[in-house]
Amino acid sequence: QVQLVESGGGLVQPGGSLRLSCVVSGSIFSINTMGWYRQAPGKQRELVADMTSDTRTNYADSVKDRFNISRDNAKNTVYLQMNNLKPEDTAVYYCNVRFRRFRRYDYWGQGTQVTVSS
Repeated sequence: QVQLVESGGGLVQPGGSLRLSCVVSGSIFSINTMGWYRQAPGKQRELVADMTSDTRTNYADSVKDRFNISRDNAKNTVYLQMNNLKPEDTAVYYCNVRFRRFRRYDYWGQGTQVTVSS
């Protein structure tokens, strides 16, 4: 059973920073992609950033130069450092891990709320 547990969300003022963490437990294939998605009220879930196991990254245009994704493969943990946060970053942030081994596997965390407000 694969489980993803996020932490680090909260309330922050505009211009502030937060660091999200996601620990993945259970059996996953070593060649995988870990990432973060977010969903604001009334909007579709969207990719924020992801990183492959060989450290290739992909960012949404709206967060480039403000957010940084990293991972610790030994700990099966992925991080999202969010700087210069804006009110439009307010959303529930979800951790995701996906890989392909004979078929596609896709796992999600329960989500953590990030609220940017003064």
